[in-house]
This record gives sequence, C-alpha cells and structure tokens, in this order.
Amino acid sequence: MPSLKQALALALLMTGPLRAGVRTDLPAVLSVDATQAPRHLLHAKLRLAVTPGPLTLLYPKWIAGEHGPNGPIADLTGLSFRAGGKALPWRRDDVDMFAFHLTVPKGAEQLDVELDYLSPHGAESAPFSAGPTSTATLAILPWHLVLLYPEGVPSDALRIQADLTVPAGWRVGTALPPAGAATGDHLRFGTVTLSTLLDSPAIMGLHFRTVDLGGTPSHQAHFTADTEAALDLTAASRQALRDLVAETGALFGARHYAHYDFLVTLSDHIPSDGIEHHQSSDNRMPERAWADPDLLRAFDTGSLLPHEMTHSWCGKFRRPEGLAPGNSHVPLKGELLYVYEGLTTYLGDVLAVRSGLAAGDVFREYVADVAAALDQAPGRAWRPLQDTAIAAQILYPASPSGAGARRGVDFYPEGFLIWLDADTLIREQTGGKRSLDDFCRTFLGGPSGLTDPPVVSTYTFADLVAALNAVAPRDWAGFLRERLDRVGGGAPLDGLVRSGWRLAYGEAPNTSLKDAERQDKTLDLRFSLGLLLKEDGEVIDALPAQAGAIAGLGPGMKLVAVNGRRFTPGRMHEAIHQARGTGRIELLVENDEDFKAVTLAYRDGERYPHLERIPGTADGLAGITAPRR
Repeated sequence: MPSLKQALALALLMTGPLRAGVRTDLPAVLSVDATQAPRHLLHAKLRLAVTPGPLTLLYPKWIAGEHGPNGPIADLTGLSFRAGGKALPWRRDDVDMFAFHLTVPKGAEQLDVELDYLSPHGAESAPFSAGPTSTATLAILPWHLVLLYPEGVPSDALRIQADLTVPAGWRVGTALPPAGAATGDHLRFGTVTLSTLLDSPAIMGLHFRTVDLGGTPSHQAHFTADTEAALDLTAASRQALRDLVAETGALFGARHYAHYDFLVTLSDHIPSDGIEHHQSSDNRMPERAWADPDLLRAFDTGSLLPHEMTHSWCGKFRRPEGLAPGNSHVPLKGELLYVYEGLTTYLGDVLAVRSGLAAGDVFREYVADVAAALDQAPGRAWRPLQDTAIAAQILYPASPSGAGARRGVDFYPEGFLIWLDADTLIREQTGGKRSLDDFCRTFLGGPSGLTDPPVVSTYTFADLVAALNAVAPRDWAGFLRERLDRVGGGAPLDGLVRSGWRLAYGEAPNTSLKDAERQDKTLDLRFSLGLLLKEDGEVIDALPAQAGAIAGLGPGMKLVAVNGRRFTPGRMHEAIHQARGTGRIELLVENDEDFKAVTLAYRDGERYPHLERIPGTADGLAGITAPRR
C-alpha cells in the first residue's frame, strides 16, 4: 500500500493546477487512429488542459511488466504541439531523450499534441511491445506507444478519456470500460487514470472471436488472428480456459478486478510473448497455436495464459517496492523478480496442468528440460541468480549467442525450482496440511474488488519472509539467500527429489525440447555435444567443456558438412548415432569466410533429460498439479 507521505503527495497533486502547467482536475483526451495499422502506422492526438508557462512532456520509458527502459522512442515521429491556434517550438532534452520541453503561451487553456508511431515489422525485432505490433489484418495497441504525459504528475493523478478508430470491419478487445456503444469503426472509452490506461492494452483485427469463460466477475477471451481458420478452438480448449478461471479462484480466493479479459493475438509475423496487466493480458502466440495439435500440445502454449493471468495477483496487486514507481520515468528495480516472475512461473505452470491446458506428462518433460539446462549452465560459475534479477533490463535484449556462459533471465525457470522447493518443504513440514497454496491465499489474495487506479500492495524481502513464516515457520530468509546468492554448483533440485522425482538422461527425445526445436527452428544438442544450433547449422551456443567447444566451435560459426555430406539436422543425428562406434564426428565448419575441418571426439550417443520416479516415494508432483476446483 502507498505510504502516508505518498498518499498526501498524491492528494495535493489531485487538487488543482500543477506547477508543470497541466491541470489534473480536467481529463486529457487521447484519440488514436489505427486505420493505417496494416501499413504499420498509428496516428494519435492528445489534448491536455494546461496553464501558461514552461512544460515538460515525457514519452513512457520504463514499461511496467517489461522491467526495463523499453519505450520505443526511436519509432516516435511526426511530433507537433499547438496552443491558441499556433504551432509551438519544442526542444528534446539533451540528456533525457524521452523528455520534450516547450512553453505554453499566455492565455492558452489547452495544448494539442500530434504524433505518429511506426510499428517495426518483418525481420526487425525489439523487446516486448517495442517489437512488431501489426500485420495486414490485426494490430496490438499498448497505449504507451502513442502518448506523452506531463513531468511531475504521478500516473494515478492524471485522468484520460481515450477513443480509437479502427479499419473497417475490424473488432476490438480490451479491458477498458466503454463510453456508450461503438459508432461504426469508432470506439470511445470511459475516463480512467493514466495508470489504468497504460495497464489496459487493446487488440483489434478483421478475424476476431470472443469466448465467454463465465465466472464471477465475468471473464472473456478475445482472439484475433491472421486467418479465420486459426480461430477454431476445440471444445476441450474452451473448457480448459473456463477451468483456469475456476482454478485461479480456488488458489487465490480473491479477484482484484471488475472483469478479466485475455487478449490473444495469433500471428506468425509477431514474436510470441506475453505481457501482464491487472485485469487483462496481452498474449502473442503462433497463428495456429490453438488449431494445430502439435502446437496445442506444447507446454509453452498451455502455460502462457495461466502465467499472465497469475500476474494479476503476483505482480500487479502484490508488487515488489522496486517495481511500483509513480510513473513511467522512474527506474524499475528487479531485485525481487524471482518472486514477481519466478513465483508466477511456478504457479502458472501448475495452473496449466490443474486446468487441463497442459498434460502432466508434458509438464514433467518441460521441467526436466529446464532443470537440466540450468544444472549444466556454465554461467553459474560466476553469476548468482540474484544478479540475473537485478540485471534483468540488460539481459532481456541480450543475444542468445553465448547465453550459457552469460546466464539469461534465469529467475523465471530457476524461480520455478526454488518455489517448488518451498512448496514441498511446507508440505513435508506440516504433514501435508499446508502448502504454497496457503501462502498464495494470504500473501496474494486479500480483498476482492477494483478501484481506479487499482490497489497496489507493495512488499519487501522482509514481508515475503514473514508471510512464509506465517504458513510454516523456518529460516526462510536463509533458504532464499542461499539459493539466490550461491555461485557455482548445480541447479536447486531438492524440490524435485522431495516430490519423488529425479533428473535422469537417456536416448529417448525429450518432447518439450522437441516442441521448442520445432517452434524455434533449432537443433538442440546441449546435453550431448554441448551445442545449440539453428536448423541451417549456425552455432547459437557452445557450452564450455563439452565436445563442441573442446573441438573449437563457437557462436556464429556454421556447420557446412557432417561426415562428408552437406549438413542437415537428420544427418547430424545419424552422425551422433554412428559415433557410438567410431568415437568421432567429422565436420566442415565455416567461420566468416574461412573454412576448416573439425573433429569432435564423442561416443555417448543421443542424450536427453527426463524425470524418473524415485522408488518407494509418493508422487508429489501429481499432488501439486491435481485440480482444486
């Protein structure tokens, strides 16, 4: 909850005109024209009630849920300011590139701002919402792409009334409240705080379908896709989404929203991703994710919506102090991301199985894959998990090349293992009478209902430890610090063992790994040769002390031939099989414009991670993932 000092400051800000020259007693008006979205162009007009004098307007920089300064300022174009019928000169700050200075002339009572946003497309890529957001038949609108806001004004203190114009025949999905019925292709939304607007993206498209998921309050899933066929959800998928709603209610015991809207974009031209919001989620998936049985079976498909919905409790309602700034210009601090994202990963993955969106055997293969990757990651030798959370803003956009030595945003998958460890410890300590579910109800649940802006209940490390101790007393501070600050050693696998499973390796392919290969167009040989390759043979990563790296392979090189024949993934698998007898694999490797022959010494065959039962133990994973509804 806000401190008394914060609450008093906010109350003062909301009582009238501000020194910044923008009045907060009158709402701003934001009009977005998305009719040119198929051309990857958005046009926006912003009207602010102002008072004369110097004024600084800011483009959103630190984007909530993205944990970094990802505001795509480079794609802001066509910026102009007018007041009293005249164009106003402006100047960008020469240190803060997201700040624009101007002076409101005497007698002016309103400022009109116009701008364009150029959405990236094709091969262009950037983190999260700064990446591609439109195709010929659909678009995603995170509102922070198309607005400026006054410096010195908390997001909770400024109210905005937004409206949106879309291409003819397109439909819109958003959690924003409507202000009357739509007029043709024009929609007007109710006046909300800037906080709520920024937290309520919209999706729109020609091919559009809404599925009612029931529950109290209401829940809906809005789907837009590049083709009509991609919208054909099976009856089982619809029921699983309804069961997800029921399972979240059973887990958390409260809902901090007036309604919840899944916003699902299905396109192969927009990178797959998910971004959480308080009463909606922006879910971006392959075009056939809900129609192709192979994609539908993949754990990444089944777990995305549960993960993003879980954030409504873990990340939006309950939020680390360092991730709850007053506006989008205050830097975010990721120290507790192993809770915000790590706990959400654990709960979202468990909910995927509880709801039926993912099968238990697929879940176990996924756990084996991520646990094995973390267990052998060479970056563990120098970087503690805590640093991956603190450095999240620089790790998100990092290249996949050399990721093993660098470590990436490991607080997601390793957070899963830590919270599995905590869950099994609580169950063991209390004889099965309590579990992490009890912690979720007390720490993440709280009172139901919604305000504008939504209530954000912040917490510290000490608050987290106290809440765990209230469920099952022990040295939780020591438990967390040992796992967060450790350098060297393998992944924290105690929770797996305590749940009756252990990590093992065999020649049978891991289905989760194979699903990832198919989706990412890669060849994953990390657990045999220590190599992660693109389908064309380019090396993405070569793990130290493994056969590939020992032979001199590194990121950016390309395997041209294997055992005297042109490289293909199939021939690489054949060569690994043949090496069981020969102990060698002959490669022709391209490194920029140079070619050389390389011999890999290897004879252990295909090697993939799996979970195997520990004889004489109970299946704790089955109990954890059993439905609660």
